[in-house]
Amino acid sequence: MLDFFAIFSKGGIVLWCFQGAGVTEPFSGAINALLRSVILQERSGNNSFTHNALSLKYKLDNEFELVFVVGFQKILTLTYVDKFIDDVQLHFRDRYKNELEKRGALKFLLNHFEFGDDFHILLREAEGSSKAKAPVSMRTFNESQKSQKTVKSMIETKDGDKSKEQVGKKSKNAKKEGEKSESGGDQAKAASKKAVENGNEGLTQEEIIERNRAKFISKQLGGGKPEKSSKSPKPQKPKGKVNRVWDMSGKRIAELDYSGTNGDSSDAQNQDPDATAEPLIQVDSMKGDLRGVDYESSDDEDEEVQEEDKVVVADTNKKGGKKGGFGGMFGMLKGLVGAKNLTQEDMEPVLDKMKDHLIAKNVAAEIASQLCNSVAKKLEGKVMGTFTTVASTVKQALQDSLVQILQPKRRVDILRDVLEARSQRKPFVITFCGVNGVGKSTNLAKISYWLIENGFTVLIAACDTFRAGAVEQLRTHQRRLNSLHPPEKHGGQPAIQLFEKGYGKDAAGIAMEAIAFARNQGFDVVLIDTAGRMQDNAPLMTALAKLIAVNTPDLVLFVGEALVGNEAVDQLVKFNQALADHSKTDKPRLIDGIVLTKFDTIDDKVGAAISMTYITGQPIVFVGTGQTYSDLRSLNARAVVSALMKA
Repeated sequence: MLDFFAIFSKGGIVLWCFQGAGVTEPFSGAINALLRSVILQERSGNNSFTHNALSLKYKLDNEFELVFVVGFQKILTLTYVDKFIDDVQLHFRDRYKNELEKRGALKFLLNHFEFGDDFHILLREAEGSSKAKAPVSMRTFNESQKSQKTVKSMIETKDGDKSKEQVGKKSKNAKKEGEKSESGGDQAKAASKKAVENGNEGLTQEEIIERNRAKFISKQLGGGKPEKSSKSPKPQKPKGKVNRVWDMSGKRIAELDYSGTNGDSSDAQNQDPDATAEPLIQVDSMKGDLRGVDYESSDDEDEEVQEEDKVVVADTNKKGGKKGGFGGMFGMLKGLVGAKNLTQEDMEPVLDKMKDHLIAKNVAAEIASQLCNSVAKKLEGKVMGTFTTVASTVKQALQDSLVQILQPKRRVDILRDVLEARSQRKPFVITFCGVNGVGKSTNLAKISYWLIENGFTVLIAACDTFRAGAVEQLRTHQRRLNSLHPPEKHGGQPAIQLFEKGYGKDAAGIAMEAIAFARNQGFDVVLIDTAGRMQDNAPLMTALAKLIAVNTPDLVLFVGEALVGNEAVDQLVKFNQALADHSKTDKPRLIDGIVLTKFDTIDDKVGAAISMTYITGQPIVFVGTGQTYSDLRSLNARAVVSALMKA
């Protein structure tokens, strides 16, 4: 049933392996793919991996730096694999504990691990426990509880119900009588209260008569209160409607007349002094590689460590204040770990806080969970040093994982690739795709300016034949870029040109004609601007897949904005899925890189960068940080992680 089982160290030394009967293909390719795509990329949140027709399950042993991998056919459903790999790990650790506790990598080379017999015993036990049990035979009618019921028992239950109903009615009547008696008592109490208020309690009949006579005489003499007028006040007349005077009504038309001041310097005086002019673009300021994204990271980490220490001291002072000075010191040391193996229970509260923190920083919820699970598997069973807190250990491991994720598996060097394509006398083709309104055309113009600054000629292919004004927007960018870099600087030829065929045409055909035109005219780079489309729009996604399949660009860039959270995962997954579904080749062309836009609007909520990179495994090639042509940067992984981990 199993194709292979391998036990090897994280340094790459194979300790023991097993290959199933009848399996002739080597399994090294599947394990190497697991190492490249999962373990080295810090994506071990899920313990399963699929490679071609094989399904792999793996288990990390962080205490002895070991990896246990089992592989079987993807079409099989083996329910015992998870428990089986745990049993193998525990049995292997217990048997070779003395050899594994030795220091240095030579312990793996000098020792010989004979684990075949134990492995086969565990495998037989696991397969035997997973065998389906025989179906339980159905009970006969005489064995069921229904056969024991009789007519008499059914009649008794009905009488019992009636008696219960009668008892219920009696209790209800008793309650009503009680309520009536209580209401009668309440009325008597209210009458006594009124008597007390009238002041007659404790007076004799003669005293009451004398008091009433005195009241009557005082009224006759006019000492009583004046009677209130029974007439109601006259209603006030409603106010009439008042005409509203607008700020810029017809009486102030003269203030709106600017015809006499055209061409005079008085306009500059009337302008708002706070209004600032458009910043000037410095030509020849973007030669070479782009600068990384800057982030002002002060000593936040030191402050957080100090705050954690304060919290620990405060808690220990509350708990151990009555035990003298030594109680506070020993209480503070409880928060530290000394030569202890980390467990899931130790890390769970810290990881929950880390997960909430990542979600608050705009990381997709699913990605945040996978990151925390990956850190937990990376640290579980690891021996910690003395005077090391669990929180600081988990935070450092999460930072290392985030930096590893953001650092690309392969470096995309566009300048080098353009020079190589120029040596082969063909243009370097880049296609931009993405959803609506993320800034594809604007960032295409920024990248054009950067390429022109480095001495390349650019041809823009206007393949957005759907949105009104798309061609005019690109023509405006072309005119402005040619004014910044006039043809005199490029041998009398314009540095950038626009290739367009109007609206309503086939985008794939326009791109093909543009590439052929660039090859004939000697352009270095072709930038293909496509229409924005939602990931659920099947016809437009089919058209995009056709454009990429027909023209085979050198680079496919997905343009996404940094403002999205969970939506980034859905966009990238469905874009890649659409490109794979509508491709006619065995190896479809997917997204090669990401352009992250509107990065200057999110402050420290940079989680979209993590979500996009984690889903695709592709690097972020460009970062848009503003609205001018020079506001283009490359990704600085450590600056982004610093902003992400900031409290």
